[in-house]
Amino acid sequence: MAGLFDPLTAGKLRLSNRLVMAPMTRSRADTRGTVSPSAAEYYAQRASAGLIIGEATQISERGRGYLSTPGLHTSEQAVAWRRVTRAVHDEGGRIVAQLVHCGRVGHPSLYADGGDPVGPSAVASGGQLFTPDGMLDHPVPRRMTLDDIQSVIEDFAAAAVHAIEAGFDGVEIHAANGFLLHQFLADGSNRRTDAYGGSVEGRIRLTLDVVAAVSDAIGPERVGVRLSPGSTYNGISESDTAGLYTALARALAPTPLAYLHVFEVLDRPTTRLIRAAWPGVLVLCPHPTADSFPSTPQTAAEALREGVADAVALGEMWLANPDLPARIRAGGPYNAADKDTFYGGDHLGYTDYPFLDADR
Repeated sequence: MAGLFDPLTAGKLRLSNRLVMAPMTRSRADTRGTVSPSAAEYYAQRASAGLIIGEATQISERGRGYLSTPGLHTSEQAVAWRRVTRAVHDEGGRIVAQLVHCGRVGHPSLYADGGDPVGPSAVASGGQLFTPDGMLDHPVPRRMTLDDIQSVIEDFAAAAVHAIEAGFDGVEIHAANGFLLHQFLADGSNRRTDAYGGSVEGRIRLTLDVVAAVSDAIGPERVGVRLSPGSTYNGISESDTAGLYTALARALAPTPLAYLHVFEVLDRPTTRLIRAAWPGVLVLCPHPTADSFPSTPQTAAEALREGVADAVALGEMWLANPDLPARIRAGGPYNAADKDTFYGGDHLGYTDYPFLDADR
């Protein structure tokens, strides 16, 4: 039985332990989508993770969904990320870039041409964009053409190449949390009747095409995929969660990916179904329990003991505890996260959380 501190090989990724730092948006990039200089310190502080999954990073300007989030579609952005990856590697860590297209979760104010966001169908998210001037409703997205879809596939592959050039150890394709690939997966947002809609086979097609293109570009052993079965975030609705995700896991199975990353929203039986359908490494971001919120090292260890995961991703615990493995070994104590500084701001709540070793 594997423990939190046992090493793990996931494709080309060599993890020194099974404690993964989950991707967390921190909204500290500049207006050009360039990650902030302080991000190098932030991620390097957490290099004792077996693997760091970087914050969601857009693959194109139209893929942007929020203010102050980073991209990987320009040379300037890649150069800024190289400072981050170098700092993590200097501390002995491993880091992958999470690549995202936000799809209908966007707004014309985010794009230079003032155009509408895009989505699988003309169905609005029902959500809003936060701006300094107030909240703006997400508009009804423009239904993507087949040419649009092909462009997105190519943008994912190009961003993956940028990521490797920027020194990342691999990439994670974001097909979760109500963003574009998830919008195609879910029948509530995907009303298409062509090859990219309708049946489960049609709705999983774009995710499979993106995975294939990215795998061709950088090698499948450097590629992970994130899913969030049953999530209603960003206005998503699924009527067939169990069948949808087991079908997707089976379709992905022949590709020797580094890992599949499941953000657990529903009960554990859904995770078990995916585990049974997926033969490779499974990283689980476990659902917190009523007695344990956010998810803790205890819930992480239990997922490993149960055999539903090969590694476990934690978010808030890593955010507030840059030396999380050391704290787990010591039995705590753990820093509490300051929710007021999660998004935006300066070093406060970002790089100033204390280490057990006060000299760090």
